[in-house]
Amino acid sequence: MKILTPIKRVVDPYAKVRPTADGRGIDLSGQKFDINPFDEIALEEAVRIKERDPDTVIIAVSIGPSEGEEQLRKALAMGADRAILVERAEDLDSRAVTAELIAVIADERPDLVLMGKQSTDADRAQVGPMLAARLGWPQATYAAKLTVEAGALVVARETDDGEETLRIPLPAVVTCDLRLNEPRYIALPGIIRARSKPLDRRAPVGAQVAETIVGIAFAPGRTAGKRVTSADELLDALRSVGVLS
Repeated sequence: MKILTPIKRVVDPYAKVRPTADGRGIDLSGQKFDINPFDEIALEEAVRIKERDPDTVIIAVSIGPSEGEEQLRKALAMGADRAILVERAEDLDSRAVTAELIAVIADERPDLVLMGKQSTDADRAQVGPMLAARLGWPQATYAAKLTVEAGALVVARETDDGEETLRIPLPAVVTCDLRLNEPRYIALPGIIRARSKPLDRRAPVGAQVAETIVGIAFAPGRTAGKRVTSADELLDALRSVGVLS
């Protein structure tokens, strides 16, 4: 089996970020970057599949700036066999990312695309479903448990109504949720082995970015709450702020 694991370079999810002075982006000066946590979970699951089936090949791919090589090296240290960096310096929307991934998939022909359900920066959760739709592949989103069978996957996915179990044929796209696993600590031997693993740079297809950022700002602060003593008083309070007419 060949597994493609897209990973995104994101600001440390625990870091405090601020808008830029012009309000058109995030001030990234002095920030620490890491693999998007959901993508790291997907990569961990790919490595676990490889541990059960040593013939599995894992390819980590990142679409973004040249600095993303650092996160790809971490992916190799975790257990990926190869890494591909598609260099694009600009901010990409979901359609542009999907187009770049389709070009990589056309060359690599993986059996499974295993990726995070969303990124912690843009928070869209669009690329996985969009990729499956464009490829015409079956998909399972929000995977909480995954089992590989002959030519198929059994995926337990989290929904608003509980857990749903799907059996989907390969090739397929699966997006991973938090409860799928806990990524491993990377030991020194893995870091050393990663240095000799191939990391290729690939020219982008240059898919157009159709999205425009209008502005980024802090959410307004919350006002103090008010205690009411009856339903009528609650309704009056809601009417006074325009929630009810």
